[in-house]
Formats: sequence, structure tokens, C-alpha cells
Amino acid sequence: MKPLTADQIRSSFVNCSQTAAKRISLPDLDGQPWDDLDLLGWADPSGSTTSYLVTERADGTLIGFLLKQARPRAGTSRQGMCSLCRTVHPASDIALMTATRPGPRGRAGDSRGNYLCADLACSLYVRGRKLPARVQPAETLTPEQKVARLQRNLAALVAWLGAE
Repeated sequence: MKPLTADQIRSSFVNCSQTAAKRISLPDLDGQPWDDLDLLGWADPSGSTTSYLVTERADGTLIGFLLKQARPRAGTSRQGMCSLCRTVHPASDIALMTATRPGPRGRAGDSRGNYLCADLACSLYVRGRKLPARVQPAETLTPEQKVARLQRNLAALVAWLGAE
């Protein structure tokens, strides 16, 4: 990703009002590893169940989604796999995140939930810049192929949400 400004990020959200987008607490933009990101994702620092995901479309324009998180109960020994980057995590590091579709469909309640890395650091996991807490299943994919898979999965999510 190219480095983004606060205004670019706030104007990219398609499934919340402009007023709500202006109130979003943004992450530290200066400290982001932009060259290694396919998406910028972060949790609301207030401790709410809201997270945010911003990515670039194929044409280079930005698109952002407000996500609602539902985490498994604490103490469970289960694990899950992120539907974007395919990283396996303990239950405490994976979350069911739901995005409402933009426009009339979303206002009618149409949404999609996916299990995602709770920290939304998918780009860093596939590049080996961040290591998950669990040993990963053996894969024969190269890091470049893992990045391509992440990008395809991300594009499919954006397309399904009706934003393409």
C-alpha cells in the first residue's frame, strides 16, 4: 500500500455514515510498514467490538469497512484460521468479524461475517514479519504466492460486499 492520510482513510469507508467515519480513532499512520501492507486494519482503541479495514481496489482507489467483532469465549482451547491470509490462531487471536454491505442492502441488514486475524495483521503474517502463536500447517507456497492469495481473498471479500 502507499502511505495514507487520515482524510483518505476516513473518506474510504462505505458502510458507515460520514459522521461516523469522522469519529473513527485512527492508528499511528507514521509507524505503519506501508510497503508490506495489503490492508490497513486496526481495532478501536476504546475497547469496543469495532474494527476497521482499509484496502486498495484493483483500480487503486481506497475502500474501507467498519467491522463488528465477536470473539470466542475466553478459556476455550479451540483454534481458527483467518479467511484472508489462512493463518491459524488460537481462539483468542481470531475473531468473527461482520461487515454490513453498503447502501440499501446494508440498511436492510445484509452483512457478511468472516473469521479474521483479530489484529488484522494478515499482511505481516504472510510475509513472515509477524509470527502467530500457533505452529502453522505445512504449505508449499512461496511468500509471494501467499501474498497473492491474500490479495485474491481480499478482492473477493470487497467484491462480495458489493463495493466493486
